Amino acid sequence: MIQTKRLSRLYGEKHAVRELSFHVRHGEVMGLLGPNGAGKSTTMKMLTCFLPPSSGTARIDGIDIQQDLDVRRRVGYLPEHAPSYNDLNVHGHLSFMGRMYGVPVATLNDKICEMSAACGLEGRLHQRIDELSKGYRQRVGLAASMLHDPDCLILDEPTTGLDPNQMVEIRQLIRRLGEKKTVLLSSHVLSEVDAVCDRMMIIDSGELRALGTRDELIALSSSGLLLHVCMRGDADAVVAQIHEQYEACKIDSQVLSGDGVTKLIFRHPDETISLAESIFTAVVAVGGVLLEMHAQETSLEDVFHRMTGGTS
Repeated sequence: MIQTKRLSRLYGEKHAVRELSFHVRHGEVMGLLGPNGAGKSTTMKMLTCFLPPSSGTARIDGIDIQQDLDVRRRVGYLPEHAPSYNDLNVHGHLSFMGRMYGVPVATLNDKICEMSAACGLEGRLHQRIDELSKGYRQRVGLAASMLHDPDCLILDEPTTGLDPNQMVEIRQLIRRLGEKKTVLLSSHVLSEVDAVCDRMMIIDSGELRALGTRDELIALSSSGLLLHVCMRGDADAVVAQIHEQYEACKIDSQVLSGDGVTKLIFRHPDETISLAESIFTAVVAVGGVLLEMHAQETSLEDVFHRMTGGTS
């Protein structure tokens, strides 16, 4: 549904987006992750024909974005700060937007009712825009973006400024929309992307750093095996045995109490080795007691930090 090839945008001599290539399949929710200034909004503005690319190509449903009118008929766009006419009520605003999108007058009221129901606005249609909470204004913007029944939705930071309950509601709505439409969702909120997206891509300084499912990104960014162990007994002997068996293993130790309880952290670059089994055997061999052992898994936050030059 969405396909880009070496898409770039320059502001003066500075690249906001540099040779970005990706595709979003029909009926898929794709997350666009990146720190502030990474090029997320610029990418979306090019895809929605608000900004021309400096080079490269992009297609929506097979149509080149240079054919902007045809593309706009197929795309619903919710910018980060969706414009609205505060002196209108919700129905009046949606009616105006529908006419702007070219929705036939004969079916416009039905479409307003349909999109209002989908976005949870049925009880707000006669309320003025300036009387609505931020969450409901976001719903109005989302309903407006879908009035012309686009197959593709492009949403830029759709939960900005919402309270936790509103964020959950908007996420659930996006998840339902993703069952029938293609959705490209931009955010720097990792939990939001993790909650609703089938796949995600990370960009930084306008360049694509990684693309895949959550598990694929974590596997790509994994730094190896990390085990946390608490034991009572001769920790030095355990450390010596593991060092002898795994030369590449790095071990940190910390005495937690005066009764012989020690915390050990084992790091090894190969996450496929049977390190946990070896540690258990070593503790038993020295007559110790294993109190706790767990692996620290790589999180999406870890992936984001490593891909964008942060620290984890």
